[in-house]
Amino acid sequence: MAKFDPDVVLEFYANAWPTEEGVRDLRSWVRGQWIPFDADARSQFLGYPLVLEEGQECEYGQRRNRADGLDEEAIAQLLCIPGQDFSRTAAGRRVRIMRTNMTTLTQTWMTLLLSNHNSDLPLPKCQLVYAFLTWMSIHVAQLIADAIYLFAGMPPTRHPLDPNKSNRALGFPALITGLCQSFGVPVTPSKVIRPPITRAFIEKYCTPRQV
Repeated sequence: MAKFDPDVVLEFYANAWPTEEGVRDLRSWVRGQWIPFDADARSQFLGYPLVLEEGQECEYGQRRNRADGLDEEAIAQLLCIPGQDFSRTAAGRRVRIMRTNMTTLTQTWMTLLLSNHNSDLPLPKCQLVYAFLTWMSIHVAQLIADAIYLFAGMPPTRHPLDPNKSNRALGFPALITGLCQSFGVPVTPSKVIRPPITRAFIEKYCTPRQV
């Protein structure tokens, strides 16, 4: 069962705050050691799951950045149970898929991508799940680096009952613990991330409910 070091992860995020506006410095200072978390560092740590030439994009990045984008009709057909679709704005723009409208497989992937298995899935995450399920090449290391950078720059949100605590889950705690350890930072993985995603977990949390 995966564990992480909460003290190391907290220090990583506390010191990964961007020092200057507009400066994208993807590294943090943890216990006397600089820890880079750019795509190259992440890719090396993950064993180079995808090797790209300089300037080359993965298929997911190419499709997402094209003018016609990813086919939202196809996404809805693959991710939703029959007869369901995205929730839309008053103007008709697709914004998210409600958890109750997702297939079991979509809900399982959502659990991997989000910290809360009871969440709905916003359009960008729907696009990512669609890319996984259709076997597009995806530069996972770049996605993780971008997500950590955005997470580190967010202002803290306070817990509604305890103002001294944050209400935001830590992003990628096991990966950060492992990355810090790979750069020589002593770690003590002591906190379990969450229960493993087993068949019992999927049947309990990821199966569409009968109405």
